[in-house]
This record gives sequence, structure tokens and C-alpha cells, in this order.
Amino acid sequence: MSESRPPFPPFNKQTAVQKIRAAEDGWNSRNPERVSLAYTLDSRWRNRSEFVVGRPAIVTFLTRKWERELDYRLIKELWAFNEHRIAVRFAYEWHDANGAWFRSYGNENWEFDDAGLMRTRHASINDVPIHERDRLFHWNLAAPRPMDHSSLSDLGL
Repeated sequence: MSESRPPFPPFNKQTAVQKIRAAEDGWNSRNPERVSLAYTLDSRWRNRSEFVVGRPAIVTFLTRKWERELDYRLIKELWAFNEHRIAVRFAYEWHDANGAWFRSYGNENWEFDDAGLMRTRHASINDVPIHERDRLFHWNLAAPRPMDHSSLSDLGL
């Protein structure tokens, strides 16, 4: 059985935005197995200073990530695109086991195969401590970000 994940390359602005929102919704599920299905079997990542190769390693990485980054909520936004590549900027909020809150800012560069699966992901991320009162992402954890929730640009991030 051939795996695929629409929308497919070549991307235009509309399909790039759709791909980004699908990725955001997946990551906001905090379900490592579900998220891993958007990547090729041999997908290659650089996430901060860590290098990850293949779906099993992606599941392990994401499981560890969401055990540490609690109440994780993410917003992604289009930066640029071409036929098989998309660049996004993102921010997510989370707290650690001690209750300290953070907003993590980053950029990702993605490359897709013809079936719409991501084969390459490069992520650069910086964590900034914030006060809980300064949080901006408040939607229900059991649901994707509401369509009427402010974007990163609208929030001035």
C-alpha cells in the first residue's frame, strides 16, 4: 500500500498553508505515532542540536519531548514555499514539571516527496521563560487551535 499525505507538491500558497495547518493540528494532538505518519519512513530531522532519522526515532523523540513539555500548544505560520519545500515560523507554549512556563520560538525548513510526506525537517528553536500570566495560547488541549484564534502575526510574535 502506497502512503500519501495531501496536499501534494508542487505547492502554491493555498496548499502550503493547508499543509502547515495539518502539521500544526497533528503536533497539537501530542500523539507521536499519529504525527510520525506525516513523514517518510526514512525522514531525516535536525531538531535543535539533535539528529533524528526514521519514523521509529521520530516517535521516540516526540514521546520524550511531550513528557517534558507539558500542556504544549503550537502555532505555525507560512514564511516561504516553492514546489517541494515549505519554510515556517512557529511558537509554542509549554511548562515543565515544576510549573515554569516557556514560549519556544523557531523556524523550520521542510522538504516533501511527491506523495506529500515530509522527507527532511530542519528546526531551529529558542526557549524563552515567560510568566504564566503572559501566556497567549489558551485553547482546549483536546482540540486543534480554533480557526478564529489569532495568528503569530496577529499576536505580534
